[in-house]
Amino acid sequence: MNNMKTATKEKITFEKWDLAEILDSKKDIAACLEVALSEANTQFLFETLGALARSKGMTQIAKELGVTREGLYKSLSIDGSPSFVTVIKLFDLLGLRVRLEPKVA
Repeated sequence: MNNMKTATKEKITFEKWDLAEILDSKKDIAACLEVALSEANTQFLFETLGALARSKGMTQIAKELGVTREGLYKSLSIDGSPSFVTVIKLFDLLGLRVRLEPKVA
């Protein structure tokens, strides 16, 4: 008698998750940016900024920033490098203001 159990393969599927689809308040956006900034990783920050821009409508954001939609997608990608002016204007369009505080030792 064979006591070996046969392995069964179960198919596991994952849905694509997009941060832009769940952000619906300024508080959520601010919290998301706090995390991204705390990571000190510019690629993560730019990708997060891209998701935030998508949550508000990339075409409209690009128009208000005075850049092309494609250019905005590129600069707010993991390999992007948006200008500081673009980032500050994007914060404003997202309804946020930048405030700096001293580090706590």
